[in-house]
Amino acid sequence: MFNYGSGNKYICCKYYNSMSFLIFVTFSLAFLQPVMADVGRIELYPIQSMTLTDQEFLRGNKNGKPVTISGELRYPRKKMKKYPVIVLVHGSGGVSGYVDDWAQFINKMGVAVFILDSFTGRGLYKVNNDQSKLGRLAMVVDAYRALDLLSEHKRIDPQRIAVMGFSRGGQVTLYSSMKRFHRLHGSNHEFSGYIAFYPSCITHYKEDQNIVDKPVRIFHGSADNYNPVVTCRTFANRLKSLGKDVVLHEYPNAHHVFDYKKLVKPIVLKKAQTTRSCRLKEVDKGVIVNAKSGKRFTYKDPCVELGPTIAFNHVAYDKTKNELGNFISTLFQLQ
Repeated sequence: MFNYGSGNKYICCKYYNSMSFLIFVTFSLAFLQPVMADVGRIELYPIQSMTLTDQEFLRGNKNGKPVTISGELRYPRKKMKKYPVIVLVHGSGGVSGYVDDWAQFINKMGVAVFILDSFTGRGLYKVNNDQSKLGRLAMVVDAYRALDLLSEHKRIDPQRIAVMGFSRGGQVTLYSSMKRFHRLHGSNHEFSGYIAFYPSCITHYKEDQNIVDKPVRIFHGSADNYNPVVTCRTFANRLKSLGKDVVLHEYPNAHHVFDYKKLVKPIVLKKAQTTRSCRLKEVDKGVIVNAKSGKRFTYKDPCVELGPTIAFNHVAYDKTKNELGNFISTLFQLQ
């Protein structure tokens, strides 16, 4: 027996040495806390990925630095032969409390979740104050590798695997729908849906309007001064004009991380970097430049600012739960 958290224990640990090395962890339900009441089983998986700079990613480099990241697969208590699953992609602060909140919400619907951790295996805790520690597109590769793993899992329905990300993870979610990125780093599989929470949409990538024919949903706040909604509104309208199934749910007076119930009071992240005043674009050879100055973008660019606000918004949160629940039910044809 091994300790898990504050006094809980898990049993039945089996180790497999193979290319798809995994650890099965079965929880004794008698020891689960009430907040985990809708979880029937947890499995932990290492994932072989690679670390690329954004330029290497955009140039299709396949020789990045190898890295082993991890993911936690949580099954709902409802029994099924094949489970639908949503991959959860964290933001710049790592796997935070609101990611766990949404995992519980999704499990309660009878859907499995796969919580992807792109930081720990890279020796990172958070990157809010220094976004240069990890290229934003590196996590797209991680999401594709999670998709590969789950698509081959005997208890997962490969036709019902969606991705849902927050902030930096929302950007990963949104742009992982690009057909070009699939060609460069994807697999033979596709996510069945894309759910992006308050992503950054400031970068114009080549062919970014050419996305897969799967539904995209964006949840954003009009008061967000971390990743302002205006660029996502423009991007969503551009995709819709091309006949894509894209819906932007925009909530008045909602800030960044409006879905984290424990943010009782607004918090200004004084040292956190924000690119809210930047407009970026991809040019030749995978270089990202400041669209205004034409100079190669770095986080020392004058457009990078500090001090965004995060705050819970009860009204936006309740509306999101309703809209998201309806979307997941329809997407996975839940009964």
